Amino acid sequence: MILFTIAYVAGVLTIVSPCILPVLPFVFSRAGQPFATSVLPMLIGKVVTFAAVATLAALGGDWAVQANEAGRFVAIAMLAVFGVMLLSPQVAAVVTRPVVALGNRLSRRAAGQKTSVGSSLLLGVATGLLWAPCAGPILGLVLTGAALHGANVETTLLLTAYATGAATSLALAVLAGGRIFAAMKRSLGMGERLRQGLGIAVLAGVAAIALGLDTGLLARLSYAGTTNLEQSLLNSLRGDPAGATRTVASNGKKSATDGAKQAYRSSLPVEGTFPSLDGAVEWLNSEPLTVEELRGKVVLVDFWTYSCINCIRTIPYVRAWAEKYRDQGLVVIGVHAPEFAFEKRIDNVKRAVRDFKIGYPVAIDNDFAIWRAFGNSYWPAHYFIDAEGRIRHHHFGEGDYEESERVIQELLAESAGSRGNDGGTVKPEAKGAESAPDFANLQSGEDYVGYMRAGNFASPEGVAADEARDYSVGDLDLNQWGLGGNWTVGPEQATLNRSDGSITYRFSARDLHLVLGPGANGRKVRFQVKVDGVAPGPDHGSDIDSNGNGTVSETRLYQLVRQSAEVRERTFEIRFLDPGVEAFVFTFG
Repeated sequence: MILFTIAYVAGVLTIVSPCILPVLPFVFSRAGQPFATSVLPMLIGKVVTFAAVATLAALGGDWAVQANEAGRFVAIAMLAVFGVMLLSPQVAAVVTRPVVALGNRLSRRAAGQKTSVGSSLLLGVATGLLWAPCAGPILGLVLTGAALHGANVETTLLLTAYATGAATSLALAVLAGGRIFAAMKRSLGMGERLRQGLGIAVLAGVAAIALGLDTGLLARLSYAGTTNLEQSLLNSLRGDPAGATRTVASNGKKSATDGAKQAYRSSLPVEGTFPSLDGAVEWLNSEPLTVEELRGKVVLVDFWTYSCINCIRTIPYVRAWAEKYRDQGLVVIGVHAPEFAFEKRIDNVKRAVRDFKIGYPVAIDNDFAIWRAFGNSYWPAHYFIDAEGRIRHHHFGEGDYEESERVIQELLAESAGSRGNDGGTVKPEAKGAESAPDFANLQSGEDYVGYMRAGNFASPEGVAADEARDYSVGDLDLNQWGLGGNWTVGPEQATLNRSDGSITYRFSARDLHLVLGPGANGRKVRFQVKVDGVAPGPDHGSDIDSNGNGTVSETRLYQLVRQSAEVRERTFEIRFLDPGVEAFVFTFG
């Protein structure tokens, strides 16, 4: 129920997001008309269509991709006609002759004409198709759950809750707008100008959508404007990460940490009880651990996956905490929960643990048993557990390292019974992809290559899901990318079928990373990187040389660009000299 509440309230927040701007003219075109027969059917059509299209995105597949694109083209054309008809009654009259039924329905407006339920519902379907690509972290959370556990009825219901929240805020805006429009008509006699203004606004919205601004610029503005609000909402409503009660019953018995050790008590709240660690398919660096044998120890549980850039940037701190506080009673447990299929291969995880120099126990949670026990939804996620087996703090994502370390110090002091010298906080030396991101200059976000979660793909041929196709790259706007050569795009990755294929991305960030693998045969794949058409020189990443040369030898994240001087918008190109490479996801820092 909490997730449905989160999804609904996050949908309400979209009214303050620039991403919804293209939809507003179509919604306000119904202002001043009867709510039950005009506004409500339109909003219902929008909610149902958004939920349906987003569910198709979760299911993936070429038929879903093609249906979504075709639907957008139809919607753009239909709404463009609607805008022109609002702007010019003469044009409306001409259009209605050949398409009387559809034309009359779309041209009904406040100038003394009655709007049918069917026309409003049809308009809602169109706006739903156009708004479907615009959503923030809540939609990402729902689609991640669908990817992990399979799309189901709950996925559709969560998407419906999100769209219903957006429809609620739009309904309130329309009701207020209707009164405002009516007052202006009475006092100024501007009904005709208002109608023409709406027509101009509709056409401007259609132009923005046709140019890709709704999923490009506006989507980026939306992410910057509402992500923090949605994340705060998630943190506040998911305060009990393990799904357990916050009250701890007292039966009068003393635990091993009672008595003299209880001279000092931390003010950290109790968020729940330590869930089971059962279900891991294998443990690395340790025999399987249980909650019972960890009683009396302070425990940090770190959910991670080895190709996740946010996890990679967190590892130096987790590693440093494990080393610094090991002798004081801290046990760090890494729970590796895979995002991609290749991360389920135990040998790949073992290699990553070795490469990242992780010496603490790691549970390989391929079946997400521990993930579900904690009610977790994030990579990375940290849960801090006291010596009595109670969750006292949690943190999602990277950052806030000093606060997290202070929590460790608090719980260790509580376990010891007195405050000691905490020795400050760690300052680990991070290199390559482990280095902290340059948020001040970060204008590019995560982009998946597989069709299940791909965005901003700009090759003119379009995606042919699970089929070999020749692709080309044209002019790219910021945060657009394309394929060159013969590729097969699957749900998680794109696979190069013949040598001399390429991927090009227009980005703006200090660092560019790409998760790559050598493919099914395991053969190494040589590649060359260019930035703005030339070798990267001092701007090369840690996995290539200054001439841009590198080799894909294992499936992992590769750092390909690190701008050494002023960070600015650049064009990245990677060309593969051998076939078979698999490309999964772009990340930036």
